[in-house]
Amino acid sequence: MHEVAGGSISGKIFYKGIDIQNIDPVILRRNIGMVFQKPNPFPTMSIMNNVVAGLKYNGINDKKLLNEIAELCLKKVGLWDEVKDNLNRSGASLSGGQQQRLCIARTIALNPDVILMDEPTSALDPIATTKIEDLIYELKKDYTIIIVTHNMQQASRVSDYTAFFYMGRLIEFSNTRKIFTNPSNKQTEEYIAGRFGWWITITK
Repeated sequence: MHEVAGGSISGKIFYKGIDIQNIDPVILRRNIGMVFQKPNPFPTMSIMNNVVAGLKYNGINDKKLLNEIAELCLKKVGLWDEVKDNLNRSGASLSGGQQQRLCIARTIALNPDVILMDEPTSALDPIATTKIEDLIYELKKDYTIIIVTHNMQQASRVSDYTAFFYMGRLIEFSNTRKIFTNPSNKQTEEYIAGRFGWWITITK
């Protein structure tokens, strides 16, 4: 998704049967959306332009179509009624929770197959966190969503499957109910029980 100078890569990740290292990054970014830990709306862009930025980058300039997609996406993330009268305001003028929902609207505007979320609520208050979790629950009907989180309660609430990583190694993967009630691996059980620290990592 993002090249890092001096970084190293090991292992393989397949998307639709193809190693992602063999896929044009532009195509990959169009099909796999990313929502970061800290809300990152484009500060110099309006709320409207934040949502449709990716569409414009991909050559879509039909104003009527862009307006329709922006409204649809803002409604999907439950933000439309809060911003519909101020679409020309800066996206950075919104609250933290609103900014994160705006970033999710920007992500789904491209209609990706997969959405990656990195600790999507760690910078938010409990009320905003609940709104994002409710949104994830709705969006997973239409998208495959992969969330990295240290919040076990959140993982148990919003996910269908859970993978437990420790020190860069996959320890266990199963449906969420089994992971949290009857894990197969003793290390998973000890982590769930809080017998050792809070580390979940995903290696590149």
